[in-house]
Amino acid sequence: MTKPIEPDIAPFDAVDYLDTPEVMAEFLAACLEDENPEVFIAVLSTVARAKGMTEVAKKSGLGRESLYKALSPGAHPRHETVRKIVAALDLKLTVAV
Repeated sequence: MTKPIEPDIAPFDAVDYLDTPEVMAEFLAACLEDENPEVFIAVLSTVARAKGMTEVAKKSGLGRESLYKALSPGAHPRHETVRKIVAALDLKLTVAV
């Protein structure tokens, strides 16, 4: 019996679709509907990767290693750190009715 041929399928990575600030903002806004704060950090990490971690680290004033650590699974970054990262992405957090 021969083994079936499986197509080469690249794993999905949202980074490939985050190509404008508007799309990045919508992605972050949508994740805020989830009650789990780790979802926001995971999405923030994805958006930072799409923008370029080196650029985000430089603009946020964080070291690159510190940025990766703050956005790693299970991390609990301070509000100040999150604000710096969001600002470095040229985005802002807002609350609306």
